[in-house]
Amino acid sequence: MEYHISQSAYLIKTISENDLQQFAQITGDNNPVHLDETYAQKTRFGKRIAHGMLGASLISAVIGTQLPGEGTIYLSQSLQFKAPMYIGDTITAQVTITNIREDKPLITLETVCTNQHGTAVIHGEALVLHEKAM
Repeated sequence: MEYHISQSAYLIKTISENDLQQFAQITGDNNPVHLDETYAQKTRFGKRIAHGMLGASLISAVIGTQLPGEGTIYLSQSLQFKAPMYIGDTITAQVTITNIREDKPLITLETVCTNQHGTAVIHGEALVLHEKAM
């Protein structure tokens, strides 16, 4: 596959109660802001929020399965958590190629997650290694 600047791919996922429970179990992140409604009601969010890294993992899924896809190796990822994700939010994780190195198989990607209202909840940049980039 040939890659080009501004090429993009995305996936869409609605965050569920089960997602939070499974993510907490897998990672050990049992922060009550994610799992305890009574606790979360007393926070600035007013209700439980999804783990930020759950959203970031959607970015990883796009990179590993779509763009650049199979064989991609993460080298770095910056993340800014811009807004909370709530149970029931539909998150679109999108990656867009911003640079392709000519001398090495490296691709830079803008990484963004938005909710169903178009609000960016996560923004960042990834650098990945992909042998088919050259």
